[in-house]
Amino acid sequence: MTAQPTFIQRQLARVSKVEPQEATAVLAAFFLFFFVLGSYFAVRPVRETIGTLLGRAYVADLWLYTALFSIAIVPIYGWLVGHVRRSILLPSVYGFVAVVMVGIGISLSADESNRATGAFFYVFISVLNLMLVSVFWSFLLEMFSSEQTKRLFGFIAAGGTLGALIGPLTTRLFAEAIGTSGILYIGAAGFVGAILCQRILLGIWKPQQVAAASATVAGVARGTEKAVGGNPFAGITIVLKSPYLLGIASFVVLLSTANTILYFEQLRIVEETFSETSRRTEVFANIDFIVQSLTIFTQLFLTGRIASKLGVRALLTFLPIAMVFGFLMLAAFHVFAVLAVLFVLRRWGEYAFIRPGREMLFSKLDTEAKYKAKNFIDVPVYRAADYVGAQAKTAIDALTMSPTVAVLIGAVLAGIWAFNGWMLGKKHDGPVEPKTHH
Repeated sequence: MTAQPTFIQRQLARVSKVEPQEATAVLAAFFLFFFVLGSYFAVRPVRETIGTLLGRAYVADLWLYTALFSIAIVPIYGWLVGHVRRSILLPSVYGFVAVVMVGIGISLSADESNRATGAFFYVFISVLNLMLVSVFWSFLLEMFSSEQTKRLFGFIAAGGTLGALIGPLTTRLFAEAIGTSGILYIGAAGFVGAILCQRILLGIWKPQQVAAASATVAGVARGTEKAVGGNPFAGITIVLKSPYLLGIASFVVLLSTANTILYFEQLRIVEETFSETSRRTEVFANIDFIVQSLTIFTQLFLTGRIASKLGVRALLTFLPIAMVFGFLMLAAFHVFAVLAVLFVLRRWGEYAFIRPGREMLFSKLDTEAKYKAKNFIDVPVYRAADYVGAQAKTAIDALTMSPTVAVLIGAVLAGIWAFNGWMLGKKHDGPVEPKTHH
């Protein structure tokens, strides 16, 4: 006789079409993402404040180091994925970040104005935030089928959004009382929580004398715990040999370029509008809070339904089309109010639609592509695009003596980004499985 669904299982089914047998894995993934993004967004306002103290020109230079370290981490991560079991590797990644955060907190408590520590923290968190998210989604892509990703990834992403909502709120409430170091210690504690959730997921996923790797138990794909193997540089070659993955890489480059233009406009306008650094931190935290409040509702109730009914292409094109009009408005009115609306729109659209949609693009690929190729695109390609975009933005502003030109270029690139997203979504939603390599 089939067991009756529990109260929690029934509620999950109403919100996001979660099957009863999927409930435990979905909730563990939900809270894992909650801890990862909650910890990151708790310390993000600290990074932004350090950015204003270091100055726009210095931050633009730091993006070179961010890009270089992002590239350097590819073979290291590729080797680890190839030689270390996921049951050891994945929790260890979160533990490493927690230890480093504690170390930075101790250093800043001794000298908060230390420029070297501030620069290291800015680069470290900029590299690691993309990698942590990439590692999280790579494992979920291994656990869930392509059909499940459309139903479940919106809801799971809401866990990260809830964390991203609680994180800046925590910073806003306690920053004055516990200081920068205290915020970093809170972030470290959050990654310890992530380790516990990862262990639960690994316990569900870990094969228990399953005959075939494609078999499913409790609605979740059962894989092999052995290391992926292969060349540590395979992620690069896999991408270069696949038109589909090159399209995803192009999508990330266009996304990064649009974000970079808007990011430096944010630094400029916030610096001109608010003279006190404490006020700037509060503004950044307030923006984070508004964005996450909008996003969590969308992810819980709309993202999965849109993906299931309209396809991934709808998730990937809404934001870039909106950004075209947003950039045009910012070109006409260079004031904080317009910037704030556009910044909220951009980040809400990215978290609610773009990020889940991007992850779904990898759902039909093999395990090596899900880990190595995905990490290559998510980290070094993204950060290299950040650096090139930052230098181009600085050069354009210096040559034209006006931010309007860069903003108009952003509008054009957003149009190309929309077309690229539509084509990728169409390829994924089609009956033919995308080819990657080999």
